[in-house]
Amino acid sequence: MAIVNAANGIIWSNALVYLCLGAGVYFSVLMRFPQVRHFKRMIKLLIGNEASDTGVSSFQSFAMALGGRVGTGNIAGVATAIAMGGPGAVFWMWAIAFLGAGSAFIEAALAQVWKEEVNGEYRGGPAYYFEKGLNAKWYGMVFAVAVVVSCGLFLPGVQSNSIATALTNAFGIPAAVTGAGLVAVLALIIFGGVKRIGKTAELIVPFMAIGYIIIALIIIVVNIGQLPGVIALIFRSAFGMDAAFGSILGTAIMWGVKRGVYSNEAGQGTGPMAAAASEVDHPAEQGLVQAFSVYVDTLFVCSATAFMILITGMYNTVRPDGTFIVENIPGVQYGPAYTQMAVDTLIPGFGSGFVAIALFFFVFTTLMAYYYYSESAIAYLFRGSKMNQKTVFHGAMIIFLFMTFYGTIRTADLAWGLGDIAVGMMAWLNIIGIIIMTKPGLLVLKDYEDQLKAGIVKPSFDPKKLGLKNAEVWDAINKRKALKKAK
Repeated sequence: MAIVNAANGIIWSNALVYLCLGAGVYFSVLMRFPQVRHFKRMIKLLIGNEASDTGVSSFQSFAMALGGRVGTGNIAGVATAIAMGGPGAVFWMWAIAFLGAGSAFIEAALAQVWKEEVNGEYRGGPAYYFEKGLNAKWYGMVFAVAVVVSCGLFLPGVQSNSIATALTNAFGIPAAVTGAGLVAVLALIIFGGVKRIGKTAELIVPFMAIGYIIIALIIIVVNIGQLPGVIALIFRSAFGMDAAFGSILGTAIMWGVKRGVYSNEAGQGTGPMAAAASEVDHPAEQGLVQAFSVYVDTLFVCSATAFMILITGMYNTVRPDGTFIVENIPGVQYGPAYTQMAVDTLIPGFGSGFVAIALFFFVFTTLMAYYYYSESAIAYLFRGSKMNQKTVFHGAMIIFLFMTFYGTIRTADLAWGLGDIAVGMMAWLNIIGIIIMTKPGLLVLKDYEDQLKAGIVKPSFDPKKLGLKNAEVWDAINKRKALKKAK
């Protein structure tokens, strides 16, 4: 554990916190805040494109990416941010979501430009756009290896550990039993490929997010008198103006950004892999859809958790030296228990079960997304290899399922420590890369907006007109569209 903590101290130094915030500001300002200007279009695009033989629909891609974003970070991660950084950490989660939507746009648009058709399915993401758009295959290989290690080995355990803890607290189910059941159901889905993952996410994600937010709204309404004070506390604490929490301002920023990036994945490089799988008319469309998924994850689901915890007072906050600033629930370990106790204030005995079930759905869809990301990275690494890709995929599935099971029985501190290393490792690589690739990202947005201004209802994309090379897949896409029109 000491080695894991030391690695985290290096990867999650202030430099990465500033890089995440700075990249969000940089892209948002350069693009004139498309996450605000095109908000209505984001929603319209969710239902605007249908699936094809090679790609999933925009909504399925959105659901896959949101399924990856909405996970244990939205429940246990928010609780951890409040426990370690105080209420002010919630504001910095909001900040990284709003600014990170700009980073999410760029990475998703680039993923669409340089996606490929592999075995009848679209594949793409940072590894592909680093190789094709940045002409740095070595960098793409490094990122792909980082994804396999992160999403295939380190991150599954964070998710499965949280659900095992929640189910044990709620129903007394042994962790090993939870692990075995989770692996069995997960295997049925991921062995069906990207299409089955997309369809499953399309069904589960809206249901789970809406149900969770409804319960949160009920708790807020019941405690409405406390709401103004909670909002004021969040803002005071975020800027060091609260007497109790002012001493941990730096910690609030670090934990807010850290857990915000972990939850919404903006700039992390995983969302673009889901974005690349979509069938769209123009890469900018998927950029806007992915930016919207960042909003939903943090501004809705994470906020729901934060308000439930803060408005009911079911939290503790500790200083870096381990002493308590606030100890409202003595002896309770931070994690799902904070949210479970908050919901229990509404209906005693209901909270533990409800949060455990909600967390199961959150975790399940995130694990599906993690496997898809791992598989996409493996598909990239083994392109052109004489080895049978299906054999490699099946081996990866078995390892992934084992790590998911192992996560249920290992300690929470180790699981989260490895997860933070994974997220930080991918974020460093991807954010530096997309900053270097600013120019093509801006060209894509300008091309899209120019067509909208010209009155074109459904903008199309021709990379050659923009001087973007190595985007051959769009030649095939445009030919198919031309043939369809001719018929």
